[in-house]
Amino acid sequence: MPGAVIIGVGPGIGRAVALRFAREGLPVALVARTGATVRAVAEAVAALGVRAVPLTADSTDEVALRAALDAAADELGPPDVVVYNAAIIQADSLGELSVAAHQAAWAVNVVGALTTAAHVLPGMARRGGGSFIVTGGMPEPKPRYVSLSLGKAGVRTLVALLDQEYGPSGVHVATVTVAGAVAPDTAFDPDDIAEHYWRLHTQPRQRWEREVVHDGEATAGR
Repeated sequence: MPGAVIIGVGPGIGRAVALRFAREGLPVALVARTGATVRAVAEAVAALGVRAVPLTADSTDEVALRAALDAAADELGPPDVVVYNAAIIQADSLGELSVAAHQAAWAVNVVGALTTAAHVLPGMARRGGGSFIVTGGMPEPKPRYVSLSLGKAGVRTLVALLDQEYGPSGVHVATVTVAGAVAPDTAFDPDDIAEHYWRLHTQPRQRWEREVVHDGEATAGR
């Protein structure tokens, strides 16, 4: 069975999405910066009786990220779905961050997603199918979260560009826009949010959505 690749696996959305796909029987390759983080999620996936491949890579390190994607494909075959969930979530106001700090945030929030897409989407297009889903956020920019607002605006534009480029070849490119702080047992419970990723991946082509907004009350698709 084709597998899933989750980049930016942590205790919140990344873990919930990995488990959601695993519950459907999909083997999962998990990518995170630290071994302890990725191993913990791999153990949870394995407990469901599903194969998990733990991999470590920093999404800002192009060589390491591409190597991790190649390793995932070597282990599980070409992925059927890739989720980019890496982000730097920090509070910063206008003029507070240095240029270097803004570049570091942009590298994780946007460029890592671009690198991932450039590596996997041409193959999906040649095969005529697959899903590439990015975790978005900040549907409205907030002056207390400047770098994150800029990054999530960049992600939204990137998804639109990728959809234009690869959608006609049968690749479903979409973003799940999370409009609040993720926490268990709240309106932004990661398990609830993870349902959007599975739904997007399994949508028939004639009903594809490019963006789903999880606002804690109702879900809007676009």
